[in-house]
Formats: sequence, structure tokens, C-alpha cells
Amino acid sequence: MKKRIIVVLSFLLIFAIISASFTIKATDLLTINENLELTNDAKSACLIEIKTGKIIYSKNENEKLAPASMTKIMTMILVMEKIEQGTIKLEDMVITPKEASSLGGSQIYLSEGEQMSVNDLIKSMAIASANDATMSLAMHIGGSEKMFVKMMNDKANEMGLQNTNFVNPYGFDHDDHYSSAYDMATMAKYLITNYPDILKYTSIYEDYVREDTVKKFWLVNTNKLVRFVNEVDGLKTGYTDKSGYCLTATMKKNNERFIAVSMGNTSPKTRNNEIMNMLNYGVNNYETKVLVKKGDVVKEIEDKGYSPNRIILKAEKDVFILKMKNEKNKEIKIEENIDLKNDKSLLTVFYGDEKIDEIKLISEEEIKRANVLELLLEVIKEIFLITD
Repeated sequence: MKKRIIVVLSFLLIFAIISASFTIKATDLLTINENLELTNDAKSACLIEIKTGKIIYSKNENEKLAPASMTKIMTMILVMEKIEQGTIKLEDMVITPKEASSLGGSQIYLSEGEQMSVNDLIKSMAIASANDATMSLAMHIGGSEKMFVKMMNDKANEMGLQNTNFVNPYGFDHDDHYSSAYDMATMAKYLITNYPDILKYTSIYEDYVREDTVKKFWLVNTNKLVRFVNEVDGLKTGYTDKSGYCLTATMKKNNERFIAVSMGNTSPKTRNNEIMNMLNYGVNNYETKVLVKKGDVVKEIEDKGYSPNRIILKAEKDVFILKMKNEKNKEIKIEENIDLKNDKSLLTVFYGDEKIDEIKLISEEEIKRANVLELLLEVIKEIFLITD
């Protein structure tokens, strides 16, 4: 009998140990993630999810380093911004300035005075990292390189980039030309979120410019991941002696998009491997969940003191959370702060104990204080029980 009891107890003990080894809480997984070694070769790296901007993995992410041609991400932002504003059009023809034709480095060999469309210049910059195409666009928009660089730095300040300063639009080394892995990821997020059409260019592996001329030029993407990984559709490589091999890449899978940045790698192979380590880790382990959708009706208010009397407040934008795929859902809490007088109604969203976002509540109709006549009319309606 004693032997049987010992056997049963031993079995229960072994079962408990095995069960415990397979029971890992989401909080434990998050602790493990802090010790990930997805990049060994890179000097600096960063992995973010695009909807929330949350950092999933980082290594010296705020270190100021030479960004090389990843600089062109900011140039793309300004170019796409001007297209959206209508300042320039894709079919506009740009005259190549002397400063562009004499640059050197990666180029499509533009001659001084040669004309090329904005569309083909963007294509040349995004696919082949052409410095002459980049400079032509910069001077076309800014009037001079100096003015365009000022626009770049003004935009960086507007975006809150604390470890970035530009000296040129294309990425040549300079002591005062620097950025960080986190800032590059932030720029990429801004570019893709606001101007998703840029991916139509950065996802192309090969194409041509001047196709029907004797100067036909073959463009081949400097980002080889675009060719070999179906889900990778951008964004920008970089290399100089000072910067080492750099890459800001983006990958979309199962409707989730991640951005990875690697700076200071010793070879293209290690750079690409470490970028894919980050991107694969992101898509395989994380997912987003929408807590509030843009346009959702959050509050309906009846107030005779305002015009209109019935005010419908909606969410100004989506609110997402980023969670591990096996993480248990937490309680969603919403706090409303209604301020009709100043038109500053806010919605604060919590996921568990974490404050996720604070967004504006907006009305499709202009909210105004009711005037004396409108108030009198409402009183008369109440007296005579008149309904609209």
C-alpha cells in the first residue's frame, strides 16, 4: 500500500512539474522579450508596430549615427507632402540643376538641364537610391539645397525627433548629419501612414527610366528583401564608410505592419538577416486590437443651450493596442471629458491599468451657443409641447 501511495505521489509531482514548465504568463513573456538578442552585429536597432508606434525591440535606439541614404526617407516625406498639397504633380517636368548632375555616388546619370518627371525622379530615388534624382527633387521644391535642408529639419522638429539633424537631402557623411534607429522608425511610420502610395515605388524590385530613349536606365532596388520576401514592400537602404550597412524595412502580414531599423552593420548579409529577425519576431508574436474606431458615436447630448440641440460626438481617430498573440485580453475602460463650451471634448482609453490614448471627440456640425431667439423658440416649444 505504501509503495502505491509513493508511486501516485511521485506521478502527481512529475505531472505538476511538467504542467508548470508549460504555464507561462503573458507578463513572463514580456520580461523574456527584454533579453532578446535579435541583432548582434548592428550598432543600433529598433522594431516598432505601425498602428501604435510601440517599440517591441530596441538596441541603442537613440544613439546618433550616420544614416547614409536612409536620409531619403525624410526627403520622400517632403516630396509626398507637396504632391498632396498640390504644389507639385507627378507629371511635372523637373530641370536637372548643376548641383544634382555633379553629385556622384548612386545615380541615374542626369545631365545638367535634362528634364525628367517627378514620378520618374521619385522612382529613381526610392528604388535605386539615386542621389542626382533626390537632389533634383529637393531643389525643385526648396529652390536651393540649403532651403530644402531647412525644411527637412523643421519637419524633424515638428515630428519630435530628438536625435536627428540633416545637412543634405541624400545622405552623404557629415559630422552634423545624423539620426537614430528610433527616429528613422518614426519617420518611416509617418511616411507610410500619411502617404501609403510611396510603397508603390519602394516595393518595385526593378524598373526603367528614359525607357524609350538612347539613355534608357535600369533601376534595381538596393533593398534585396523586396525581391526575396513577399511581405516586405520597403523602405530604404543606406551605406557609407562611416555609417556601415543600414536599412529601414517594413513588412505587412495578416493585416499587421511592422517597421525595423538596423544601423551600422558590417555587411549587407548580416544587415538583412537581422532585419528579418526583427520583422519575423514582430509578425509571429504580436497583434493589434482596435479599442475605438474612428467615427464611432461615443456620446449623444441633448442641450437646449447649444445649437444644434442634439449633439453627436464621434471618435476622431482609431485607438489600437498592441498585444502578444497569446496574451489574455484585459478590461477596456473609457473616460469621457465633455467640454462643449470650448469644443475640447476628450476620450481617454485604458487597457487594464495602462492609459493607451487620449483622443478628441468631434461633431460633424459646428457647435455654437444658442442665441436668445433660439432659446426663446425652445421655451415656446416646451410650453406648447411642439416637437420637431
